Amino acid sequence: MSVAGAFGQTALDQTASDQTALDRPACGGDTPCTVEGGEYYIHLPPGRKASKPKGAIFFLHGHRGKAINQISNKSFLNMADELGVAFIAVQGLEGTWSFPTAPHQLRDEFSFFDRVLEDVSKRFGVKRDRTLLAGFSSGAFMTWYLACDDAERFSGYAPIAGAFWKPLPESCKTREPYLFHVHGTSDKVVPLAGRALGGGRWIQGDVYKSFDVWLHQASVSEDSARHYTSGNLQCERWSPKGGVLELCLHDGGHSVRAEWIKRAWMELAKARGWPEYTTLTVHANCQEHDDKLTDAEVTRAC
Repeated sequence: MSVAGAFGQTALDQTASDQTALDRPACGGDTPCTVEGGEYYIHLPPGRKASKPKGAIFFLHGHRGKAINQISNKSFLNMADELGVAFIAVQGLEGTWSFPTAPHQLRDEFSFFDRVLEDVSKRFGVKRDRTLLAGFSSGAFMTWYLACDDAERFSGYAPIAGAFWKPLPESCKTREPYLFHVHGTSDKVVPLAGRALGGGRWIQGDVYKSFDVWLHQASVSEDSARHYTSGNLQCERWSPKGGVLELCLHDGGHSVRAEWIKRAWMELAKARGWPEYTTLTVHANCQEHDDKLTDAEVTRAC
């Protein structure tokens, strides 16, 4: 082949490559975004807000869950649209999360989430200082450990129905987070007191003792909590320097509601001084769910 022919073929190859890139759908919606070690799904707010989301709510599914189900959840998406934020559903490897005391260690989750945050910032312009990490059940376990590793990784945390596992950490590497925990007093899947799994090889931790890790580290007395009611939630809140620790209980079972995540965002906005959310209200948009449902079925229904 002549030199001219070689250059011509190279140009054709480049054109074909460029066309392939153009034909390849950008990630978003039900098309996952890939990073080293895994993937996530993202929903952007409609219209002009899509180019500049005010922030992002990340959600971690429960055991054997699928992020694709969360990114199709209308209650979650409507909540994010109302707030003007991106909604990001992260996929666990093999449907699970490799927190420090988990039965399986499939990846370094701390490094993986750092890569996800960096990718979301570069691709979609999401501000790192306007992020909330929410998780349900097994996703809540992961949420607690991410907060313990680095409270500043996300602006705030909203675990639902899950805390540390035994052995609980004696302390955390970082200062106290902005953490808003919701749990059902009738939860039999992840009881408030925790339960043994795998014939006792693994033990879910007690939620109150999980909070004690933070309270003791911050030298905050358990008796210093402020008690109040918020909708169907009975809450107690501690305010260590530079953070918020809140436990809110409802009388239901193992369930998640979009309204609880939205409420956590609103409370985080107040604590962090984000003025643009002062006029929004929180509405109920999910019913209680039977404990026999899988985590995936629960979050699909909400």
